Amino acid sequence: MSAPHIPVLLDEVVAAVAPVPGMKVVDATFGAGGYSRALLDAGARVFAFDRDPHAIEEGAWMEARYGGLLSLHPHRFSKMRSEMQRMGVPQVDAVVMDIGVSSMQLDRAERGFAFSQDGPLDMRMGGEGESAADFLNTADEAAIADVLYHYGEERQSRRVARAIVAARPLETTGDLARVVRRALGHKPHEKKDPATRTFQAVRIHVNDELGELTAGLAAAEILLREGGELAVVSFHSLEDRIVKRFLKEASGAGRAVSRHLPGEIPGPAPTFAKLSKAIRPSEAEIARNPRARSSVLRHAVRTDAPARAINQGEAS
Repeated sequence: MSAPHIPVLLDEVVAAVAPVPGMKVVDATFGAGGYSRALLDAGARVFAFDRDPHAIEEGAWMEARYGGLLSLHPHRFSKMRSEMQRMGVPQVDAVVMDIGVSSMQLDRAERGFAFSQDGPLDMRMGGEGESAADFLNTADEAAIADVLYHYGEERQSRRVARAIVAARPLETTGDLARVVRRALGHKPHEKKDPATRTFQAVRIHVNDELGELTAGLAAAEILLREGGELAVVSFHSLEDRIVKRFLKEASGAGRAVSRHLPGEIPGPAPTFAKLSKAIRPSEAEIARNPRARSSVLRHAVRTDAPARAINQGEAS
């Protein structure tokens, strides 16, 4: 039986957004609807996005329950700007993003995201495009090693890639986990399974998760009105690094403009202000929900400056 999905840092996200009746909010990662439900209960109008058709299908009861306050959009969140324009909503009061794989995906063996239960080697959030099996069974060794190194921070990526190629074809999550464990000399008593890094890397690659995050942040910058709140929860260092860098650059933090060079052209006006520090879950929340352990929330407020040109070119 699947474990119940528990939204991470829910109280902190709601406090950052401060929803009130009539407020327009984009929940860019609907999942099981935890954030959306809390926002709706406060009277907000929520536009919820999820590329996973299962999440949209299973959220239909919420759409019916909340009437016109909730609409579900079966799209990647990188497309939120164009979809909101189609809806006739050019700006919103807040954007909430919960990045990465959901408990619903991890807990269902048939989705192929985890090795806790054997299932098809799939990992596609939206069910379209190249699967994990397609990639691992056709890519050359160097390409696989690069993905494992950059997205899984696997130090022995070449050894693992060599083992994957030698063991082809791989068909199930169990096949992949066994190959990685053999390659890295996994001992059953070790606390962390070495296959975790490989599974993370392949999943990120198959779903272009980091590219989606970059495009989604750009879209949010354009969608948010002056004073609007952006709240992003991430689960590993690669994601958090992108969010932190985006907000730092958007706020102008660390920009060096010398007063001794009067001809120097200043950068664009800051598009975000009031950046929070990294907010992490309490020990009590981690005890209730162990998957919250690695989560980090960052939030910031949109200024009145025009969205940066580089983002307008990236966002859909």
